[in-house]
Amino acid sequence: MNTMAELLNFAVYLLQLLIWIIIVQAILSWLVAFNIVNLNNRFVASVLYSLDRFLNPLLRPIRNLLPDMGGIDLSPLVLVLGIMLVQRLLTGLRLDMLV
Repeated sequence: MNTMAELLNFAVYLLQLLIWIIIVQAILSWLVAFNIVNLNNRFVASVLYSLDRFLNPLLRPIRNLLPDMGGIDLSPLVLVLGIMLVQRLLTGLRLDMLV
């Protein structure tokens, strides 16, 4: 049982890492949108492209469900809230296993 609790703990940490990746992608896209960071920089372009390729399969179904907000993309926020819900559920399951 202790091994399962540790696996659940590891899954919670991986989900937290995913949340930070989503936050980095959102901030970087805002910096590009406000022309603070230029996409002519190859490093910035490659990082943003890699993050988009990594997160697009997770964000696309949410974008299809959400209505058009006029250029505001709320799908990262919805995804982060969903991940936080899963983290809470996994933490509760882990605590139930330890009792």
